[in-house]
Amino acid sequence: MADRPADYQRLGITRGEIAPWEDGFRSRPGGPGTFEWWYFDCVLDDGSTLVINFMAKDFRVGKGVNQPPAPVVTIELDRPDGTHIERTSPEYPDDHAFATDRCDVRIGDNRISGDLHTYRIHADVEGVVADVILTGQVPSWRPETGHVTFGEEKPKYFAWLPSVPQGRVEATLTIDGTTETRTGTGYHDHNWGDAEMARLMHHWYWARAEAGDYTVIASYITAAKKYGSAEVPLFMLAKNGEILADRASLVRFTKSDEHSDPVTGKPVANTLVFDYDATSEGGEGFRVTFRRENTIVQGRMIESLKGAKRILARLAGFNGGYLRFTGQVTVEHLAHGEAVDSVSAPALWELMYFGKH
Repeated sequence: MADRPADYQRLGITRGEIAPWEDGFRSRPGGPGTFEWWYFDCVLDDGSTLVINFMAKDFRVGKGVNQPPAPVVTIELDRPDGTHIERTSPEYPDDHAFATDRCDVRIGDNRISGDLHTYRIHADVEGVVADVILTGQVPSWRPETGHVTFGEEKPKYFAWLPSVPQGRVEATLTIDGTTETRTGTGYHDHNWGDAEMARLMHHWYWARAEAGDYTVIASYITAAKKYGSAEVPLFMLAKNGEILADRASLVRFTKSDEHSDPVTGKPVANTLVFDYDATSEGGEGFRVTFRRENTIVQGRMIESLKGAKRILARLAGFNGGYLRFTGQVTVEHLAHGEAVDSVSAPALWELMYFGKH
């Protein structure tokens, strides 16, 4: 983690304070090796999950991260009955605008704008139109500077800003001419960096959830072998809008009951546990447990490649996978190792697996 005073000074940001410009375009000039996206997900009142992603360029492997910006928008909608709707817009290399002083992103006729509290999203892709208002209920947060650096000389970085860890959602969806209005809860984060993620990371788990009065964001990154397979936990827990726990050094991550996913071949854990223990410093202890029930997305990254790129990827042995899960999260407040408060709720999480199993 870039967490030294010199890192804050170099990046021009303040510890514990987040400015609106931090959610603006950060990978400028968007040149070779860079990536950037603004991500939104919603759990709607009918049990559906909606994911919208605005990408400065298609960051998926082999999709041109070494090219100038060619922005795209993706929409994914998963219904409780198992119906999966997925759309990707055309690339807009000449029809886009990214503000640098705030979140104001336009890709073709698609747009997002926000101020770290209220966001308006309009996405219209191949017969699916989503208009979403996301209003924050938990303050913006980042782990230290939000930057994870890789390497000593000329280090590369991956950056992450959860601008809205949890918020209220009002959504209007039109699918092939049929319109519905929904409410729910949502989340927004912003990611950017200066090197292909597959070169930096072996895999990561990422999760977010609301359970009772609690909000959780949890991630566990395992770096590529080149960087010693270093493990980086990222964690935030809030209650009633107040952040109670966010020091990564106090997190212990465990996973269990692994199986090989039949589509991607990647090892998937049915149970993930994040233990947070600040009792030695006079703080509190929490345990957050994710239990998988369904895998709703199973993607082999090589399938998105065409022609020579796919052949080269096969020759190189690349077989990256992306999986998204639903299940139950349980948040426990611990005292002397025993749960004094426990609450469970539905949750959504993912596994991005670039490396070889």
